Amino acid sequence: MRRYKNFVRSMAYATSCRNLMMIAESCYIPKENKDKPAGEDAHFFCESAQVIGVADGVGGWASRGIDAGEYARELMKNAEYEVKDYCPIDVEPKEVLRQAFLNTAAEGSSTACIISLAGNILTAANVGDSGFTVIRGGRTFYRSPVQQYGFNFPYQLQNSSSEDDGAEQAEEMTVEMESGDVVVAGTDGLFDNLFPEDIETIVRDYCSDSMLSLSETLATAALERSEDTTTVTPFEVAAYEAGKRHLGGKYDDITVVVARVVLAGSISSYDNDDDGDDLMDLCILV
Repeated sequence: MRRYKNFVRSMAYATSCRNLMMIAESCYIPKENKDKPAGEDAHFFCESAQVIGVADGVGGWASRGIDAGEYARELMKNAEYEVKDYCPIDVEPKEVLRQAFLNTAAEGSSTACIISLAGNILTAANVGDSGFTVIRGGRTFYRSPVQQYGFNFPYQLQNSSSEDDGAEQAEEMTVEMESGDVVVAGTDGLFDNLFPEDIETIVRDYCSDSMLSLSETLATAALERSEDTTTVTPFEVAAYEAGKRHLGGKYDDITVVVARVVLAGSISSYDNDDDGDDLMDLCILV
């Protein structure tokens, strides 16, 4: 089983407008598929701009011989490029998504979520069923809404003649953040398989310890649930509500990005990795 893990140590900025910052780490577990070993998800974290992005290429394109993962990866690459020289206060997630969409030429389509933190305000733009949750005091404080036309049919970005397929469909949201909050962003491979209380429990068990393994723990729990046909999952509940029969989890690519929100300047010595191999100074893209 392939796993892609990254830890990003954010640097403190001595500016009055940026009193909070995110320390982010991630884990990606693509489905086992010899034809598409990289899966169909993509994500990035840019520490200098304090921006997280996640995307999930829509698998239905495979019936036409198109790898939607290429679309998702190009979309996130373009989003990362758009913000790499930004200060956090200048980031507008919907505009970032719009520019990334306009510059993506690959065939296919994808859900997407762009999340930004500036000062104590988190802003986001979301299309489809990727998204994020904010955990505060061990409980879900906020969960981004899902956009879908129907069961297992999310809104998506797609190059087409219809304006409805572009970034204008993105829903914008704003959350006032506090030091100690934990942002868990992911694709539907996470949220289709773990209930909010499942995520809360895992975060409560780990949020007072090293954050390095939290994303992997969440992703692993989602993977185990996705292969379990005996335990009720959010996907099974959604299927039942739509009048469809499905037992257990949904086997899918799983992306998890975990960001711990801290006071800027409070982690100058934060480093739990002895060899530093997983530390990156600027942006990561998977």
